[in-house]
Order: sequence, then structure tokens, then C-alpha cells
Amino acid sequence: MSKTLYLIRHAKAQQQSIDNRDFSRELADRGMRDASLVGSYFKQHGYSVDMFISSPAARALVTAELMAQQIEYRLEAIHTNEELYMASVRTFLQVVNQLKDEWESVAIASHDPTVTYLGEHLSNAEVGHMPTGSVMVIKFDTDHWAEISENTGSLEEFITPRKIKDGEQ
Repeated sequence: MSKTLYLIRHAKAQQQSIDNRDFSRELADRGMRDASLVGSYFKQHGYSVDMFISSPAARALVTAELMAQQIEYRLEAIHTNEELYMASVRTFLQVVNQLKDEWESVAIASHDPTVTYLGEHLSNAEVGHMPTGSVMVIKFDTDHWAEISENTGSLEEFITPRKIKDGEQ
């Protein structure tokens, strides 16, 4: 068996929120379109998600919700994890290592630079920078999330809204 991890950088957010808090910044119009586009790409390419987890920050959660709608994942089943907001790579990896083994594929919507660093750490791929709304699809040859660590995965696909729009994916 194997595990698939979809590391999602939230889509394009507004520069400021109504209350001037970073946590409550909403998606910009472009971000809403991009999140739906990437979710649609997931559906068209047969990607399935057993568990969808998101940072509770507004921009990450709405990204998760828009993608989930496209793949017909129940919105009420999206789990939020406060540790993912402003997480270090170590904390993020601990969240991954504690996932239930019954889940074969997990999508996690969160923030850069941590999602980029974690994806590179797990796959030894050099992405450099994940644009907003992008996804790293990482496969692991294991039955146990607890076994996932540095260089144990392989980057199967790097999805960006721009590449989808330009027909490169």
C-alpha cells in the first residue's frame, strides 16, 4: 500500500482583513477562482481525498472548502487544526505523523513558507516557491503515516493554477 499527501498552499488572499488581523484575511476573487480551478483539476484527474485538513485561518479554510466542493467532499468533514497556522516544519510533520493509517490520501491546506519547506523535506524535490493555490502531490511507499520523514516520499505532481490555465497540466 501507499499514502498520498496533498500539500496545498492557500489561494490568493486579500492584502488586509476588515479587522486588520492576518488570521482573518479572506480570499481575493482570483483566489476563489483558482481554488475552484485546482479542485476541478483534482476531480478531472481522479484524485481522491480520504481526509481534508486545514489551518483555521480564513484564507486556508476557504481554499479547502472550494476545493472540497469540486471533488464532492463533504464540507462539514473538513477538519481544522490550529497547529497548522504559523507552524514550523517540525510541528507540521508531527501532524502528518499522527494521521490515521486508515486514510490513504490526505489533503492539508496551510501556509507558506512551511508547506514548501515540508514538501521539499519529505520528497527531496526542489520546488523553490509554491505559488498561492498550488499543490504538491507526494506519494509514500508505506502503510503508516508515522513512518513518513525526510526524503521518504516522491513528488508525483506539482500543480499550479497558472499551469492549469496555460494548459501545461
